[in-house]
Amino acid sequence: MRPPASSTGPEQVLQDLELAARNHALPLEALRYPVTPVGLHYVLTHYDIPRVDVGGWRLRVGGCVRHELALSLDEVRSLPFVQARVTMECAGNGRALLEPRTSGQPWLQEAVGTAEWGGTPLAGVLERAGVLRPAREVVFTGLDRGVEEGVEQSFERSLSLEDALDEEVLLAYEMNGQPLPPQHGFPLRLVVPGWYGMASVKWLEQITVVDRPFDGYQQRMAYRLRQLEGEEGEPLDRMPPRALMVPPGIPELLTRQRFLPLAPCLIEGRAWSGHGLITQVSVSTDGGGSWDDADLEDQTSPWSWIAWSYLWEPEAEGEYELACRAGDANGNEQPLEGAWNLGGYANNAVQRVAVTVGSP
Repeated sequence: MRPPASSTGPEQVLQDLELAARNHALPLEALRYPVTPVGLHYVLTHYDIPRVDVGGWRLRVGGCVRHELALSLDEVRSLPFVQARVTMECAGNGRALLEPRTSGQPWLQEAVGTAEWGGTPLAGVLERAGVLRPAREVVFTGLDRGVEEGVEQSFERSLSLEDALDEEVLLAYEMNGQPLPPQHGFPLRLVVPGWYGMASVKWLEQITVVDRPFDGYQQRMAYRLRQLEGEEGEPLDRMPPRALMVPPGIPELLTRQRFLPLAPCLIEGRAWSGHGLITQVSVSTDGGGSWDDADLEDQTSPWSWIAWSYLWEPEAEGEYELACRAGDANGNEQPLEGAWNLGGYANNAVQRVAVTVGSP
C-alpha cells in the first residue's frame, strides 16, 4: 500500500522540535558502555514529569484481587530485591528516517539505553494481593497526566495476566544502584524486559487487575501499527532485533560525515532483541552489497544488549557506507529498509554511516 503524502508543515515541524527539546537520545559513542550512565540513557516523557511527595505516595493494588493493597515506598523496598540488566528502546525509534515523515518525537536511531534496574518482582505483589479469576489483564497507571486528541488521561498501559506474572517483570525503584531519577519514574516504575519502552510505565501509582481487555487510549489508539486512520491496527509489544555501531573516526559538525585515516579500523557496537538471544551481527562496508560476520561477546541475558566488533581494513582512500544488521535466535533479522506506518513505529532498518577514508 502506498503511504499517504506527508502533511508535515512548518507548524508540525515546530511541534516535533518542542518534543525533541524535552526528550533526549543516547549519543552513539555511549554504546561503548555496557551499562548506560543514567544521564546518557534515552528519555521519553509523554506529558510532564510529575512532582511526587514520596511521604504521601502509595502504590495501590486493586480490582479483581482478594486483598487491596496500599504500599509505601519503604514497604515496597522491604519486599524481595532483585536486579536485572535490561535494554530498553522507544517504539518510535527510527521514526524520523521513514518517508514520508510522520509526526511525533523525531527519533533517528538512538532512542535506547541499558540500565541495571533494581526492585521487586511484580508477580510477588500480585500474589500478595491474591488475583481472583476470571482476571485477564493488569492495568498500570502513572501519575503523569495530559491530553491526546482531546482525551484527558493518565498514562496507562496493560499487560495480559500471563505476561504480568512473568518473573522477569519488575517494580523498579533503583537505576544503576541509585534511586530512580525524576525523569525515569521516581519513586517507582514498571520494567518489562524485551518490550518496547511504552510498556514500562513510569511514576507508577496504581495497579488494577481487570476481567476484560483494557480499552484505554494508550492501548486502543496509541502504539499500534496502522497504515490509515481508523484502522484497528496491530499492537506493539516486543522489540525486533537491532544492531547499532559506534560511528568510527571523527565527525564533521553538521553533516556528521565521519573521517578516518587509511589504516585498520575496529568497528564496534551493540545489538539486542526482545525475542531472545542475538545469534548474528553482520557488517557491510559497501552499503549493503556484501556482508561479513562480526565477532560477538557472550550474552549473559536475553534482555540485555550484546557487544560486537569487526576489524575493517580499507584498501584505499575514498567514500564508504558502513552498515550493520542483527539476527536473533527466533530467526528475526533486521530489514534493509523500514516499513512505513502511520505512527512511525518499529523502524528497525539497518543503520548506515557515511565515512571518508583519508584527509577531510
